[in-house]
Amino acid sequence: MQKRDYYQVLDVNQDADEEEIKKAYRKLAIKYHPDKNPGDQEAEEKFKEATEAYDVLRTPEKRQRYDQYGHAGLEGTSSGFDFSFNLDDIFSDVFGDVLGGFGRSQSRPKQGRSLQYNLEISLEDAYNGKEVTIEVPRVESCPECNGSGSEKGSIIDTCPQCHGRGQISQSQGFFTMSRTCPRCRGEGQIITNPCNNCNGQGRVRAQREIKLKVDKGVDNGFEYRLRGEGEAGTLGGPSGDLLVVVHISPHDHYSRDGSDLFTSTKVSFVQATLGSTVEINSLDGPEKLTIPPGTQYGDQLRIPNKGMPKIRGSSYGDLIVQIGIVTPKNLNDEQRKLLQQFAELYDKDHGSEHGGFWDKLFRHHDDE
Repeated sequence: MQKRDYYQVLDVNQDADEEEIKKAYRKLAIKYHPDKNPGDQEAEEKFKEATEAYDVLRTPEKRQRYDQYGHAGLEGTSSGFDFSFNLDDIFSDVFGDVLGGFGRSQSRPKQGRSLQYNLEISLEDAYNGKEVTIEVPRVESCPECNGSGSEKGSIIDTCPQCHGRGQISQSQGFFTMSRTCPRCRGEGQIITNPCNNCNGQGRVRAQREIKLKVDKGVDNGFEYRLRGEGEAGTLGGPSGDLLVVVHISPHDHYSRDGSDLFTSTKVSFVQATLGSTVEINSLDGPEKLTIPPGTQYGDQLRIPNKGMPKIRGSSYGDLIVQIGIVTPKNLNDEQRKLLQQFAELYDKDHGSEHGGFWDKLFRHHDDE
């Protein structure tokens, strides 16, 4: 009988991506699986046809060869399909760990679940670096039975039904299907005397203290991956990881952009006009900031190397100071007279277009 087009079998377009192909096969595999259709030869053939199509289209080399030459391109080569191989690979790819009654063994060692911990620190902590101790709730290997689930000194028997495999096999048409052993639930062993501490589970919940060195210069969202500090695995599998995500609390006086810090200060209009030197607080202590003559409101002045340290480096960003100018209030007569004289001289030298500013300044104080 002539083979149908593989794309037609899975009901996907020829440009379908890997996820579309997998989704289409999953639907057909569930519908036509022999376990759901015992004795149905037509369903068995459709299952076989869909599995063959999926095996070709999920493999880039086979798919390219098929797209170029059709079925003929797969005949007599290692790219062909043979049901004598173990279907565990395909089912693992499509169904992952949720394999139900068909697929791979559940008695294999399995890695523990990875965890995430959100660590909040201050900007000062990020500037200086800090060693912290965090408490992480997690599932650990039972210390009483070392994860075996069996009471100390007791014997763990090999499951008599699956003989330690964790699976029982059943011939089904053109291939052999493996099922999770119902007696040992895929463990391959029977615990006759369960550990009292973990009730035979081999794992217990615990609160673990873990020390972490926070680097200088870390920023929001920086991640530390601590290998093996997640939850314990099963059947001797490795522990998962712990992902620590850094969050920096908002600061009252500084904002941050990369390694640069931003702050603000206010100076009098005399300091801004004539120039001056003021003191600015940085995260490293007081710093002198030179106000150049003619500084305008909103100008940003930079203090080099007084920003945040660059993580795992030797350099620093800058501290950028935005200038605000304070207009004096409640002038006495002598101060007012001197400013009026200055305004007249300034307008004379620079033209009347600037007079409006000084008129507004003094009109503002006259209204107070």
